[in-house]
Amino acid sequence: MQNLSDKALAQLSQDIRKWGQDLGFDAVGISPGELSGAGAELQNWLQRGWHGEMDFMSTHVAERTHPDHLVPNTCRIISVRLGYWHDSDGRTQETLWDPEKAYIARYALGRDYHRPMRRRLQKLADQITEKIGPFSYRAFADSAPVMEKPLGQAAGLGWIGKHTNLIDTQTGSWFFLGELYTDLPLPVDPPHPDHCGTCSRCSTACPTGALDIPYKLDARRCIAYLTIEHKTAIPESLRGLIGNRVFGCDDCQLVCPHNGSPKKGDPLFAPRHGLADPELVEVFLWSAEQFEQYTNGSPLRRLGYERWMRNVAVALGNGISTAAATDALRSRLGKVSAMVDEHIIWALQRLGAPDASTIAGQEY
Repeated sequence: MQNLSDKALAQLSQDIRKWGQDLGFDAVGISPGELSGAGAELQNWLQRGWHGEMDFMSTHVAERTHPDHLVPNTCRIISVRLGYWHDSDGRTQETLWDPEKAYIARYALGRDYHRPMRRRLQKLADQITEKIGPFSYRAFADSAPVMEKPLGQAAGLGWIGKHTNLIDTQTGSWFFLGELYTDLPLPVDPPHPDHCGTCSRCSTACPTGALDIPYKLDARRCIAYLTIEHKTAIPESLRGLIGNRVFGCDDCQLVCPHNGSPKKGDPLFAPRHGLADPELVEVFLWSAEQFEQYTNGSPLRRLGYERWMRNVAVALGNGISTAAATDALRSRLGKVSAMVDEHIIWALQRLGAPDASTIAGQEY
């Protein structure tokens, strides 16, 4: 990398923003990557055990909190936002309130964002290289121990709200984050100030009380965690609170006043395969092969068939007792795993069906 003057670095910073917007990013910001405050918060969160089964959060803590430990010589971090919101003809709330529908978090309705984000970040790095020559960098899209939200706030892309998501006053919180760790001493942006004020809509809306303490998330009670990250049986005391949410939860975002008029996101994330408002019974009757087919290239794929069936069984148990629902539940007893059977039996009992335990216990 050539030795750049302050003037050249300032111009490069402007170029990076333009190139980023040309690549489809909603916004680009630059931070020094100083995370001492966020690191202390992380340690406190881990000590409380609020990360649940996410053991990966307690590893590589030094790399999370000191970017130059993860990528040597890092002195600036370029953070980007990429919007994903698609309301599917205004049916988001309607789907969430319909006990016979499956609600999937809006970020997971279209393509998985990780590869597209990394490709665009690589193109951004290529443009920088073309302008100044080789430089040290590494692109991330939720692919390493990176504290994306504190870095995004430090880069001026938004503030971490009381629901622990990053929010921007103009575009809300319906976006993905990505980063380029670099050795370029670029001028940095001012951190984004907090605009939550006295608002408490997110904590009030949380079905499980995971946000009872502002700016703190007890992941063990969070529906997004329970339906995506949690790998074992969902605690019985929380199953009834999950409602029809089969993958993630958007309640805290849906009530946020800054999400009142969200901008439509990148076309890559438009709903596919009818996942914006599918019937619970229909998706519960998917075979493992159909699950693979309908989730190809989707964030849902990482869940796997077993946990998908676990989640949908819970949602059916929280729904309406119909012959179609109970027949579907019974038809999968003994077909997937003992963990799924546990949730099917719970669901049948919730729906008032005769006890199903006598026909469970198949060999897997």
